Amino acid sequence: MKDLQELTPKQITRELDKYIIGQSAAKKSVAIALRNRYRRRLVSADMRDEILPNNIIMIGPTGVGKTEIARRLARLAGAPFLKVEASKFTEVGYVGRDVESMIRDLAELAVNMVREEMSAQVKAAAERMVERRLLGLLLPGRPARGSREPAQASMPSLFGSTEATVERAATESEERHERTRDKLRRQLREGLLEEREVELDVKVRTGLPTVEIFSNAGLEEMEFNLPEHLQALLPSGKKRRKMTVGEARDVLLQEETSRLIDMDKVVANALERAQTSGIIFVDEIDKIAGGNGAHGPDVSRQGVQRDLLPIIEGSSVATRYGLVKTDHILFIAAGAFHTTKPADLIPELQGRFPIRVELSALTEDDFIRILTEPRNALLKQYAALLGTEGVALSFTRSAIERIAAIASEVNASTENIGARRLHTILTTLLEEVLFEVPEAQIDEVRVDGAEVDKRLSGILQDKDLSRYIL
Repeated sequence: MKDLQELTPKQITRELDKYIIGQSAAKKSVAIALRNRYRRRLVSADMRDEILPNNIIMIGPTGVGKTEIARRLARLAGAPFLKVEASKFTEVGYVGRDVESMIRDLAELAVNMVREEMSAQVKAAAERMVERRLLGLLLPGRPARGSREPAQASMPSLFGSTEATVERAATESEERHERTRDKLRRQLREGLLEEREVELDVKVRTGLPTVEIFSNAGLEEMEFNLPEHLQALLPSGKKRRKMTVGEARDVLLQEETSRLIDMDKVVANALERAQTSGIIFVDEIDKIAGGNGAHGPDVSRQGVQRDLLPIIEGSSVATRYGLVKTDHILFIAAGAFHTTKPADLIPELQGRFPIRVELSALTEDDFIRILTEPRNALLKQYAALLGTEGVALSFTRSAIERIAAIASEVNASTENIGARRLHTILTTLLEEVLFEVPEAQIDEVRVDGAEVDKRLSGILQDKDLSRYIL
């Protein structure tokens, strides 16, 4: 992740090009939107609050890269990213979730993100404390300076005890203890004591009384969920448990990390990040677009649009970490819009998505590029998977072209699911190899065009079968 200052719009599109093929118009729009966030930080304070994000609607069939563009954009910016499906909000009242839940989820993601970053910063200090505590568990106690050994305390000396004798005995005892501790420290760092058992006091929270909450919030909110800094106020006890050193290390690392992290600072930073950098991807927004009918599902669709409107316009939503203002959260909506169009959304919601960009359907040439060019290309993924078993997987140019042609053909004859069709084709093509390895003792697999036709021709000829398999 680079600093936002370093990412110009052209650099952002180049970064997106590493993972997404084509769709230059969409990449250009999101790159400008991301850069505008950095520009907004530099303007005067009185103007900063007036500059609102230009929310975007992406229009295009499934599998062309809409979600991936938004997700990669968020990773570039180090921003909290949440994807929701607008269609599920049509079920509010019986099995759905209220629209404000997306802001609560975004706040939760932001807190987890900031906590992980701060945990990485204090990791070295936490590990030092864990090592000290593990040594205390493996070698409990330390001889007190000036105290006699148990045998000396119970048996009178024949020659009379002197101050020098007691001091020398105490010094020798301390030296033995330190030598043993140093030996254990070396073994601990070398991983030789991971299976040794120790006893550790772990915190146990006492159960809360059952509480019924009557609220108009969604079902996932109807649980007694408190922030961590408030959970500390709840009554807790300790229970002694036996565990291995490896297990104890994980428990102690969590404890020491929690001690070193200021949760108030985590929450404050997370809320600021959610409010100024958060990105919410609203998928299937075309499913809530419809005519102005006053009956049937249109009522529910328009209701969801009107519920979404204040969130996208800018409002304050109560979360368990505090109020989150949505004014400067970037909303990216997406939909196929096969049977509807953006103009079918209510005018107020249309106005909150001023930028509209159309993504093109993928061609056969696009499939060839998707298979080979991106950093996470599918062929590279399968080669890496089989590489773990010592198998070298390679595809000839003719094989890649046939896979792309079949994907294009199946998308045209059945449901067009875009690049996702490549997943189903490659899984079917490599099914036998993936099943046989490693027992088959194969060192190399080379797939050519003839092998692709051999594996898939029967499925392609049977259209009914291809609907189920491909």
